Amino acid sequence: MAFPYIRPMGTEVDAFLGRLARHLRPQVKRLAGLLLQRLNGEFPELWENADVEALTLEETDQHVTALLDLLEARPGASAPGAPPTALDLGRLYARRGLPVTRLLRAYRLGHLGLLERMQAEAARLTGDWHLIHLVSMRLVALGFDYVDHSSEEVVAAYQEERDRLLQRRFALTDRASRLIGTTLDITRTAEELTEVCTEDFADLVTVDLFDSALDETGTASPEPLTQRRVAQRSVLDGCPESPLRVGETHAYPDGSEPVRALTTGRSVLRHVTGAGAPPWMAPSESHGRVLRGLGLHSVLLVPLHARGDALGLVQFVRHRTSVPFDDEDVLLAQEIASRAAVSIDNARRYTQERSTALTLQRALLPRDTVAQPGVETASRYLPAGSRAGVGGDWYDVIPLSGARVALVVGDVVGHGLHAAATMGRLRTAVRAFADIDLMPDELLTRLDDVVIRMQREESPDQGETSATCLYAVYDPVSRRCSLASAGHIPPTVVTSPAPGEAARVAGLPEVPIGPPLGLGGLPFETSEFELPEDSLLVLHTDGLIAGRTRDVDLGLAALHGVLTSAPDSLEEICDRLLATLPPGRPADDVALLVARTRALDPDHVATMDLPSDPAAVSGARRFASDVLAAWGLEDLSFTTELVVSELVTNAIRYGKSPVQLRLILQSTLTCEVSDASSTAPHLRRARIYDEGGRGLLLVAQCTARWGTRHGREGKVIWAEQTLPADSAAAAEVT
Repeated sequence: MAFPYIRPMGTEVDAFLGRLARHLRPQVKRLAGLLLQRLNGEFPELWENADVEALTLEETDQHVTALLDLLEARPGASAPGAPPTALDLGRLYARRGLPVTRLLRAYRLGHLGLLERMQAEAARLTGDWHLIHLVSMRLVALGFDYVDHSSEEVVAAYQEERDRLLQRRFALTDRASRLIGTTLDITRTAEELTEVCTEDFADLVTVDLFDSALDETGTASPEPLTQRRVAQRSVLDGCPESPLRVGETHAYPDGSEPVRALTTGRSVLRHVTGAGAPPWMAPSESHGRVLRGLGLHSVLLVPLHARGDALGLVQFVRHRTSVPFDDEDVLLAQEIASRAAVSIDNARRYTQERSTALTLQRALLPRDTVAQPGVETASRYLPAGSRAGVGGDWYDVIPLSGARVALVVGDVVGHGLHAAATMGRLRTAVRAFADIDLMPDELLTRLDDVVIRMQREESPDQGETSATCLYAVYDPVSRRCSLASAGHIPPTVVTSPAPGEAARVAGLPEVPIGPPLGLGGLPFETSEFELPEDSLLVLHTDGLIAGRTRDVDLGLAALHGVLTSAPDSLEEICDRLLATLPPGRPADDVALLVARTRALDPDHVATMDLPSDPAAVSGARRFASDVLAAWGLEDLSFTTELVVSELVTNAIRYGKSPVQLRLILQSTLTCEVSDASSTAPHLRRARIYDEGGRGLLLVAQCTARWGTRHGREGKVIWAEQTLPADSAAAAEVT
């Protein structure tokens, strides 16, 4: 810098400045100490941390040395750049969140003090006041030129570090938004929080949650401050900083900073000094020594809050990272913790709803299927492992009249509680329609009407209700299976190997697939085919064979491949299918029902064709008596003859030819009378002087069950009687 009123300084001034610099060179340490003493009261942050203090001492030495070098340089030399430690100190101020204006003011005050010292030393070296005046003016010009130049470089370093920190924080926030909450699992979400924040933010991160946030039912009411360590992660192996292990429960002492953070909902920043860690961090002296040895210096406590609920507490700890947490770190930690809290709350709500839906689902599914004489069954239900949650898949085994059995599998579109509740309503409806012995296509038509009524009753925000269903009826007497499908894949039929072959044969029967339930107005069709004895019927939902990365045809091929070499045990078949076909975390529920068909022993079925003549009733009674005698059931003859008499009389009087009587011996004794009329009988109350009207009432009183089923060409009236205990052997199917 040059002033017009100062005459050009000659070599005498330059020489004196060089002499002054050489004179002060041995006193650099002393001069630096004097300058720092002057700044001590106004800039306490320079001595608050050991690393800042050490860097400040070194930086002051370098500033004094740089200015002395400038005085010894040739005339006209430009001011040197800022010392490296000055740039480091500027970066350190940026990392600690200290304003750069504080550092610049310290530079000006420090250099002003240094110039005063130099002027005092100049007066000791010469008595020429004119020279002293010229030297003082030159010192001011050179000194402030140096301060301005070095300050620009320090500000640039400070701003560069600030930009880098902001970029790092933006990157951390972005990484947190991408990597935290990738699953609807509470524990995994907490682990993701610790993983993200130990990469470039903290040296130890712990997550403690209240038991209420972990309870799947949402009904837990633990002690207010009792928490469970859900996740923790450290830059050191084994998390030596933490006295707790994952899964342990604990409660922080009353009045401690964690309790204050939990009760007030505000973050707490604690700087740990050399006196040692607080008791809630170091519950024992040995652990306190561990923390001191690691150099623990900064702890940040951030409560987890979401939708007005307190979920727990996150601890961020620094020991290896030299820079302590600052106010901006608090804001950053709060933002990350807020994101994590929402994800944890979402996971909590999903877990609670999924648990409730799964409980409802399992309660509505049959627990233990009753043994049926016509089939042997085994079943499985596997809930979805994805975010979609529990669905509305179901299966059922329903006993029907005449030793027949209905096999059902269905799938409600959607997931969650609504799908599970809809499944329960549809399963109940199927059982009610099966109880009146509807044919498969007629049953699905009635079920379609039920779904349409449900759609009208539900609010628009619940979405449209739809479902698929497969209803099959197997008759062990004729070994025929009749079934109808409402948008559901047909069952896989597995037959015994042909002579000379070792493997079974698996395939899909030719079954027309009707529309899904809920469309209305479209017909369903019943298909019928014969099954050899010891065949397998495998009914399932599409979650078994389909997936995001697998086509249905490939899934069916894999299913058939497993079934052709499957073991004889149905339970083992189910286990092998679930172990082979669905992925580890299936995207959809899986309902599986495997049935092995049996054929009723022909000796346990007796049939008699009857003419449409009232005189045939007595012959029917004798036929029934003879059959029961052959079966060793003489004790049931009186009741059976009464039932046969009433049913045959009704068929001849009100029905149409042909009329047929059939007796079936299984776990019960069934008496069936069929005719070609579709008119169904019904109970009525007979008056005192009426001569008729009491036949079906007698049948109902004398038997365990009775009913009517309709077919394409007429109806069947049936009645079942319970076998005597000592006649159980007669009911065995050979």
